[in-house]
Amino acid sequence: MTSVELLTEGELTVRGRIREASNAALFCTVAYEGQEASCVYKPVAGERPLWDFPDGTLAQREVAAYEVSEATGWGLVPPTVLRDGPYGEGMVQLWIDVAPEAELLALVDGEEPEPGWKAIGFAEVGEGRTALLVHADDERLRRLAVLDAVINNADRKGGHLLPTEGGRLYGIDHGVTFNVENKLRTLLWGWAGEPLTTEAVEVLGTLKEGLTEGGALAVRLAGLITTAELEATRARVEALLASGKHPEPSGEWPAIPWPPV
Repeated sequence: MTSVELLTEGELTVRGRIREASNAALFCTVAYEGQEASCVYKPVAGERPLWDFPDGTLAQREVAAYEVSEATGWGLVPPTVLRDGPYGEGMVQLWIDVAPEAELLALVDGEEPEPGWKAIGFAEVGEGRTALLVHADDERLRRLAVLDAVINNADRKGGHLLPTEGGRLYGIDHGVTFNVENKLRTLLWGWAGEPLTTEAVEVLGTLKEGLTEGGALAVRLAGLITTAELEATRARVEALLASGKHPEPSGEWPAIPWPPV
């Protein structure tokens, strides 16, 4: 049985609430035919209204982000489904246990990052001091930066990065994605303006094909985001392929989410 099948068919039991979340997020277990797993359930009824996203659509956007991630072949988003639950329809996502020793972000002294790190920008750290905020020069993060550019992620914080003991990296919290306006806001600016990797260009080509009218990915996304949002996603993929580079901050929107973690 796949994780998606378990999440879709299993019985959800609420075990507690994740209080750090801005919207209702419930820690649950899901069980089916002798298998059980931990998961997160975010009911649509618990979504707070946002001025720049239609009400009641965040759960669908989370599932859409998973579908795009799967289409890349990178598997950067945990298995995620849209289903009914104890508090109505919502997003259900496999729980990921994090490797506590993994270091992907840091604050350092100086104006340039050490080898193996990429600069994000300067941050105030108190008492009139500033420090350089950096992220790891990590292939997994670079792939995630490409995914975020495709889905137009408006909230890639450090706390949304989940490295595992097995060396995998997952990104979570994709409710504010797929807007038709440019809202890319992320900590992963270290490659801004740099050429895309050969792998990324190949993956973007695959996405472009899947997003054509009637394409497999376009069909899967059609029930999750609007026609205009689907067209905007196609346009972002085409723009990335045309430029051949990682995007840079537009200047029209705060480039880094706050708080950043």
